[in-house]
Amino acid sequence: MPTTIRKAAHPIRIWADPATVEDQAFAQLLNIANLPYIHKHVAVMPDVHFGKGATVGSVIAMKDAVSPAAVGVDIGCGMAAVKTNLTTNDLSEDLAAIRSDIEAAIPVGFNWHETAINSAPMHGFDELTVDLSAKASRIACQVGTLGGGNHFIELCADDDGSLWMMLHSGSRGAGKEIADQHIKAAKELEHNHALADPDLAVFLANTEEMRAYRRDLDWAQKYARENRATMIGLYKAVMRGHFPHVEFTAEINCHHNYVNAETHFGQDVLVTRKGAISARQGEWGIIPGSMGTGSYIVKGLGNPDSFQSASHGAGRRMSRNKAKKQFTVADVAEQTQGIECRKDAGIIDEIPAAYKDIDTVIAQQADLVEVHARLTALLCVKG
Repeated sequence: MPTTIRKAAHPIRIWADPATVEDQAFAQLLNIANLPYIHKHVAVMPDVHFGKGATVGSVIAMKDAVSPAAVGVDIGCGMAAVKTNLTTNDLSEDLAAIRSDIEAAIPVGFNWHETAINSAPMHGFDELTVDLSAKASRIACQVGTLGGGNHFIELCADDDGSLWMMLHSGSRGAGKEIADQHIKAAKELEHNHALADPDLAVFLANTEEMRAYRRDLDWAQKYARENRATMIGLYKAVMRGHFPHVEFTAEINCHHNYVNAETHFGQDVLVTRKGAISARQGEWGIIPGSMGTGSYIVKGLGNPDSFQSASHGAGRRMSRNKAKKQFTVADVAEQTQGIECRKDAGIIDEIPAAYKDIDTVIAQQADLVEVHARLTALLCVKG
């Protein structure tokens, strides 16, 4: 159950122990809750932590306004997962060959395909208000690519031994450029000049700026979803190469950095979920932990107080820079023991200890989602 905090113009309802929220994140939440456009309250998920622009783990419903920085720069970032008919009994002890084939099929980090393999996400590209024409070829070739940072591809087993394919990625460089340009434009608008936090600058309804942002935002969200679907297709081909008898269930594909027009408490609003998933009654969702811990497949309970939302993952408990200073490659190897993955300096900031305990985070939102399956990572590809 949430704790309600009344220290701003609108209440903050938080599904975590408020004492565990770092001061920077709490200050961000107060600034959000003081915006005049907020509808009812600000909902805060148990994976809450400080973020650029707005707090990660925040669900912000606004009437006739939207803040592009509250969405973040990786527009449409989210998760995809597919259950297979395989079990752990189908696996050999060495998963290195599967990981190598995944990395060969799906470019990671700053890499992309030599030629475009799925042109569908480029539909509507020429209608963007942000001019990305000079980078059109690269953007087309980035469909079906992972990226870096906390993006990943995993092979997991649930508690019954069934194997799941799972991945995390977004709109790549295109989404960032769209976000950066619209965030800059919002900050220059006169009605935003008096904001306590310039990062929370908004576009207002019935303006050309809002129409332009919504058009570009919609394109980037579709691009991100199709990017994940394309990678799942490539991942399936790898799995077929190793397991000719493999079969797949329906795919779960959900955003966790995005905006959606919805109705809550009798009002039509724009809901921004930054580090949060939609959790309508019966809706499937994915809540990952870290590369060394469990992840969860869930179904939403449609809780109105969270604007029918839930957390997007475990959430970081320390910054990337702090993790790099505190941990070593030996720590990574120890904390990812038994998992086929990179164990080098390039992923120290993604070490499991840098994240909150996923089981605690799931327990804190028992009124938001019900658990369908708990997944344990066997193999992880990082950018």
